[in-house]
Amino acid sequence: MKRILVILLAVLLIAAPAFAAEKGTAKEAQAMVKKAIAFWKANGQDKAWAEFNNPKGQFIDKDLYIYVTDINKNAKIMAHGANKALIGKELVALKDKNGKQFMKELIDAARVKGSGWEEYFWTNPVSKKVEHKSLYYERYDHYAVCCGIYK
Repeated sequence: MKRILVILLAVLLIAAPAFAAEKGTAKEAQAMVKKAIAFWKANGQDKAWAEFNNPKGQFIDKDLYIYVTDINKNAKIMAHGANKALIGKELVALKDKNGKQFMKELIDAARVKGSGWEEYFWTNPVSKKVEHKSLYYERYDHYAVCCGIYK
C-alpha cells in the first residue's frame, strides 16, 4: 500500500507541470487581444468575428479565448470563442457568484481607460468549474476585445 502511494505521488508530481501548462498566462492573454485587434484591422469585422467564434481557430488556445462586447449597448456580446450561445445577449446586468456586476464594470472601464484588467468569477470552458478569472481588455472602436486567464 505504501509503495502504491509513493508511485501515485510520483505520478502526480511529474504530471503537475503538464496540467499547469494547460492554463494561459496573463502575457498570453494580452498578446491574444493584441493579435485579435490586428487581425480585425487587417481583415474587417465580419471575418474577424467569424474567426473569434471558430472553436478550432487561431483565437482559441488552452483555456484562452477571445470575446467581443459592445461597450455602448448594454454589454452586448458580438463574438465569443468559448460559448456561441452568448452571442447577441446583453449582459450588462450579469453578476458573478459574489454578486459583482463585472460586465457593467468592464464596459465602464473600457469607455474610460481603454485597456486594463477586470477580476470576477466565471466558468472555465476546460474544467467546467467556476473559477477566479482575470480578464484583459482593450477598446477598439466601440467594442472591448477581451481575453482572460483562470487563476
